[in-house]
Amino acid sequence: MNGASREALAAARERLDALTDSTSVNASSLADELAAVTALLDREVSLRRVLTDPAQDAEAKAELARRLLGTQVSGPAADLVAGMVRSRWSQSRDLVDALEVLADTADLTAAQQAGKLDDVEDELFRFGRIVSGSTGLRAALTDRKATTSAKGELLRSLLGGRAQPVTERLVTRLVTAPRGRSLETGLESLSKLAAERRDRMVAIVTSAVPLSDPQKQRLGAALAKLYGRTMHLNLDVDPEVLGGIRVQVGDEVINGSLADRIEDASRRLAG
Repeated sequence: MNGASREALAAARERLDALTDSTSVNASSLADELAAVTALLDREVSLRRVLTDPAQDAEAKAELARRLLGTQVSGPAADLVAGMVRSRWSQSRDLVDALEVLADTADLTAAQQAGKLDDVEDELFRFGRIVSGSTGLRAALTDRKATTSAKGELLRSLLGGRAQPVTERLVTRLVTAPRGRSLETGLESLSKLAAERRDRMVAIVTSAVPLSDPQKQRLGAALAKLYGRTMHLNLDVDPEVLGGIRVQVGDEVINGSLADRIEDASRRLAG
């Protein structure tokens, strides 16, 4: 993707991160819904052209998407798709490619939330090696004459009970709906998405009052340096924090005032 499409995808990924950071949204279910919308727009060329037509009003396109999806997907999924069709896309196919990326990312997020992302990344790599080393297996998985159900059954026999459920879902979607990609290219793309996800951490920040932008920036920078990873701040306000701040990164909980924690972080960084 380039130009407008790259910017639209970046914005959509931020919205997806915000959704999946919420405990009320099931990332696996969201992945399934986004995959279903991907399949729909991949089939319906005329529809995706309408939804990406820059001459059409953005809100009208968003409303059309909501009407079409109706009760077929959840509210969060419909909101995400509506936001995407409001954006500008360089090519109509880019919208479908972006939806596919979001579906895969949502599944990888589910693996991350379950503490299984490293396993999934390793399994994707090993499956790729197995495929590259077996001409017969690759031929069976890419045979255009083979039915979707036959390919799915083959993958279940290979991965069922031997790999994480997320790994099986990701590979099954790739094999049964390659959308013009080679199996090797698709597996490589999934591995890259997993690596990107692994390099992102989420800090749940609870404060007595809303943090100012400078405070958020300082806290985010300090945490990123402490953990050596890109840090996303998921902010919440709770008056019972009594003027301080509570930061949770994975299983680690940091309590204390904002100023004290930033000062302590600076001291630790200084050695």
